[in-house]
Amino acid sequence: MAVVVRDFRPGDEAAFRDINLAWIERYFAVEQKDRDVLGDPQRYILDPGGAILVAEDAGEAIGVVALVVMGGGSVELAKMGVQPAAQGKGAGRRLIEAAIGKARAMGMSRIYIETNSALGPALKLYRDAGFAPLHTPQPSPYARADVQLELFL
Repeated sequence: MAVVVRDFRPGDEAAFRDINLAWIERYFAVEQKDRDVLGDPQRYILDPGGAILVAEDAGEAIGVVALVVMGGGSVELAKMGVQPAAQGKGAGRRLIEAAIGKARAMGMSRIYIETNSALGPALKLYRDAGFAPLHTPQPSPYARADVQLELFL
């Protein structure tokens, strides 16, 4: 598999939405905040200065991740997913590496993640990349978020 990670471009909206809805619907309930962000990534992620990265194989989008600007030099790594058929082939690891590089290029000093303890493979990827639990958990807009991690750049 020759996975390439690139910046989001017009036309990637459906892949961003569909890849994320697949994992959210598989494990959790889709929440209003999901519908908002996935329905208009330009407004909720890109226009405020964030970024979306797309992993592709042979021109097909197989994974996505967003960096949402939080302020104070922090971005949230959010809406990361890899198509089930492409899992286990390194796309998630490449997306995280690319997201860390992108956050650095954006001048950020910290990446924050909210996730769920049921998502073992994702947690392993985050921990392998150096993310550590927050000392003081923060309120989350997502009912499913029971793990909060951060990485200082």
